[in-house]
Amino acid sequence: MWMTPKRSKMEVDESPVFRPEWTQRYLVVEPPEGDGALCLVCRRLVAATRERDVRRHYEAEHEYYERYEEEAERAALVERLRQGDLPVPAPLSPEQRTARAGLALCRLLALKGRSWGEGDFIYQCMELLLREVLPEHVSALQGIELSPAATRQRILSIDGNLRSQLYNRARDFKAYSLALDDQAFVAYENYLLVFIRGVGPDLEIQEDLLTIINLTHHFSVGALMSAILEALQTAGLSLQRMVGLTTTHTLRMIGENSGLVSYMREKAVSPNSWNVIHYSGFLHLELLSSYDVDVNQIINTISEWIVLIKTRGVRRPEFQTLLTESESEHGERVNGRCLNNWLRRGKTLKLIFLLRKEIETFLVSVGATTVHFTDKQWLCDFGFLVDIMDHLRELSEELQVTKVFAAAAFDHICTFEVKLNLFQRHIEEKNLTHFPAFREVVDELKQQFKEDEKIFDPDRYQMVICRLQKEFERHFKDLRFIKKDLELFSNPFNFKPEYAPISVRVELTKLQANTNLWNEYRIKDLGQFYAGLSAESYPIIKGVACKVASLFDSNNICEKAFSYLTRNQHTLSQPLTDEHLQALFRIATTDMEPCWEDLVRGRNESNP
Repeated sequence: MWMTPKRSKMEVDESPVFRPEWTQRYLVVEPPEGDGALCLVCRRLVAATRERDVRRHYEAEHEYYERYEEEAERAALVERLRQGDLPVPAPLSPEQRTARAGLALCRLLALKGRSWGEGDFIYQCMELLLREVLPEHVSALQGIELSPAATRQRILSIDGNLRSQLYNRARDFKAYSLALDDQAFVAYENYLLVFIRGVGPDLEIQEDLLTIINLTHHFSVGALMSAILEALQTAGLSLQRMVGLTTTHTLRMIGENSGLVSYMREKAVSPNSWNVIHYSGFLHLELLSSYDVDVNQIINTISEWIVLIKTRGVRRPEFQTLLTESESEHGERVNGRCLNNWLRRGKTLKLIFLLRKEIETFLVSVGATTVHFTDKQWLCDFGFLVDIMDHLRELSEELQVTKVFAAAAFDHICTFEVKLNLFQRHIEEKNLTHFPAFREVVDELKQQFKEDEKIFDPDRYQMVICRLQKEFERHFKDLRFIKKDLELFSNPFNFKPEYAPISVRVELTKLQANTNLWNEYRIKDLGQFYAGLSAESYPIIKGVACKVASLFDSNNICEKAFSYLTRNQHTLSQPLTDEHLQALFRIATTDMEPCWEDLVRGRNESNP
């Protein structure tokens, strides 16, 4: 358990003493009262006098002054600031504003998954519009270059800016986790998407793309391991701060002896490291489960139907809703892997189930086989698959809710496991209350086969549910290992001290006796509460909070990447370097805004 401290501390806390060299480095001075650090630029008091707090304030608020690099320049700047002479950043020139507009347009092209060559078309559209509406402003477009080469370079510049912001924040991470997704695809190449979730000293959470690894060039687990370690080293992170790993359920990831997870956990073992918590299947939950419940290869059969409909039934009005949803998910191209993944989502299967009569009529009209519609077992399996995948879809949507922390996500998983036990009993009793599609199929079959008393075999579906239960137990067993830590994090005031390790009982008792903290707990969310909790008074509880908060609590960022892939597979199938591909995904998945001023001024300084 994380509440049990290690033999030695992972890192020594910085001494909370003001240092004179910070004045030139971070533009702060020691206030007359002697507590904290007073910023010379904004005159705000940085309350906590640790270097990381002072540095974070400087980088977040006043990084503009980094342009004063020479020692003499910094000394002159400090003297001016002491006298109240504040250097104001010069406003952007017309050329710089034009450059910023070009950068913003390139970012928009990347977000929408458009090809490099479309920049010229956008330029022509804007030029035509201005000539007709505002002819006196047509000259403003002269400095905007949207050629394919310029677009590629600007997107790389934006990626570099976002990556720099991530690395600056990563230096202060108290703990972090990685999410490894190898079930996305781009054309015929396979890539591993590596996402990071880090927690700063004040419990601020950062989720972002760390790197993309080409699996064609890094086929072995050892090569993958080296690439991930290199990305972590570049970001200034060590394995000693890694808390969790969430992965897909592929053998490459979770193979017992040769999977990447076992290699990484072994590499992370040291006296000062924490136990790395691993849970698989959290990403692409529908893929984890559908292979276990699709007992009759129903998805493959339906995929063949969809291909026929998209090639020979596009004009049929009854299929327009299905085709529209298909194209919104993965465009007009029919990619087998994309199509299968799309079909494994409960909402899509339910729509196809509702159209089964129309699909049967269509298949007859084009001369395709309809043997499945007379197969009693296949129809029952179809109805059961539709219902169980719909339940999994509900769980997947709950796991996409962000900012709830891993404790809440684990509660959703435990609740679903309880539902599976209930489904087991209901199937045994032939009670199909929670299986509406299955019940509809059974009722139809009873009308057709009135003399047949046994329409379906309960043991067949009980076995499927049992297999699903075992998969959940296997993939989320590490979360059960830290169950007490999750409970302490989510409800510290109701956690009984006698159930906690001896090392944390004194802190927990003191916390529960503090009326002010209880009032804060009631009115704030968990993140705000733990951010304000004193690390000096409650070091173990604060440490548990940082570790729990660093675990991925949703698959939202991976879903954003997967949706970007499926929507824009035509563009992403064009020849792209790994560097450009990474830039596109970072822009598409990040919540950070590029520092436009830095980009514009940097571009103008390097290209006068």
